[in-house]
Amino acid sequence: MNKKNLNVKEKKLPKIAFSHVGCEKNLVDTEHMQGLLDKEGYEIDSNTKDANVVVVNTCSFIETAREESVRQILEYTNQGKEVIVAGCMAQHFKEELFKEIPEIKGLIGTGDYQKIAKVLNRVEKGEIVNEVSKIPEFIADEVMPRFVDKKKFVAYLRIAEGCNYNCAFCIIPKLRGPQRSRTIESIISEAKSLAKQGIQEIILISQITTNYGQDIYGKPSLAKLLNELSKVPIPWIRIHYAYPTGLTDEVIKAFKDSKNIVPYFDLPLQHSHPDVLKSMNRPWQASLNESILSKIREEIPSAVLRTSLIVGFPGEKREHFEHLLKFLESHKFDHVGVFIFSPEEGTSAFDLPNRVSSEVAEARKDNVISVQQNISKDKNQSYIGSKMKILVEKISDNKELIGRSFHFAPEIDGTVILSIKDNSDLKNYIGKFVEAIICYADEYDLYGETIKFL
Repeated sequence: MNKKNLNVKEKKLPKIAFSHVGCEKNLVDTEHMQGLLDKEGYEIDSNTKDANVVVVNTCSFIETAREESVRQILEYTNQGKEVIVAGCMAQHFKEELFKEIPEIKGLIGTGDYQKIAKVLNRVEKGEIVNEVSKIPEFIADEVMPRFVDKKKFVAYLRIAEGCNYNCAFCIIPKLRGPQRSRTIESIISEAKSLAKQGIQEIILISQITTNYGQDIYGKPSLAKLLNELSKVPIPWIRIHYAYPTGLTDEVIKAFKDSKNIVPYFDLPLQHSHPDVLKSMNRPWQASLNESILSKIREEIPSAVLRTSLIVGFPGEKREHFEHLLKFLESHKFDHVGVFIFSPEEGTSAFDLPNRVSSEVAEARKDNVISVQQNISKDKNQSYIGSKMKILVEKISDNKELIGRSFHFAPEIDGTVILSIKDNSDLKNYIGKFVEAIICYADEYDLYGETIKFL
């Protein structure tokens, strides 16, 4: 060692905290940035109050998400923190953000999170850093470090990034770039690693999961991927963002034949009426809605169906909305998410005429929620008296176990609240599967009693 360096005090690295806004794809980006900084020796603090630097990973999908992102940025700059803005808002407003909030120290685009350590190092030297690629092209693989919370037993597994569709209302292709899939080998390797870490459920995500592999294999390859994943020792594998165009016979068969791919279909249909779907630039979907839903229920009677809908899209007439309500009543989805159309500059829907007033859109959203609550309550009450496999995730303040059956995806659906008959240490149940009998249900949650460990 150089003697000159013996008396030089090693520079103390700053404490870094992360603040996260947005979807689970954004969350995976955050976990990779945390893993990369941990590898470089940085202290990752879960408490933003104790951190020197806060990385705000933002969402820019709709106006309300941007407002929340800006609120968090301002909260930390006002506290005197060094703030680095990452994610979709940095990608979306890479020039405007510095002008509007000059306290920001750095920007990291959606295809640049792998550069977090270099960006942080430059910020610490006093630079103002704009690390935003014009077109996002990067996607992390199984080799890139990733922090997975040991207190959780569910992990998201990103199989592709970006989107080649051009839905009229959606700005995601501009924020996330074109579709780029990981290889099956890469995904399987990460799934095995997550299994070794004790993860009990993995959730496959991308912008359009059923289009997985189109860009690297020349055709959608979700069925082949699912067949390989079914061999990985993970109790539950769930798929989000399954578009009806990609739910081929082979994909449905993979669901049906596998023991660990849960029959949960997340179908972001957005609407039911052909005229609205055409305006949304999804004309292919109207003829598929009915057939794909019928096929799923015929092939897999135990299937759980979730969808997301947009109300108040420009030109949505009363008869269009009534068509949507009848569609809900007819198909009786287990879970429905409903959103009011948000006009996003840069999308073709932004310039569409015949905007629906905010009052009408709000009323339609409330109407959908009311209709769906009754359907969900009936669905949930049909489980009363049945036995279910439950993944226990935490303990309530009332000393009850809180978990989920496969019918519920984390964060977006309901939960199962369980009592236990004996005086067992409740902590022993965390992260374990139990068998329970369902005794009561409302429109969101199930309630029951624990029978035994599985």
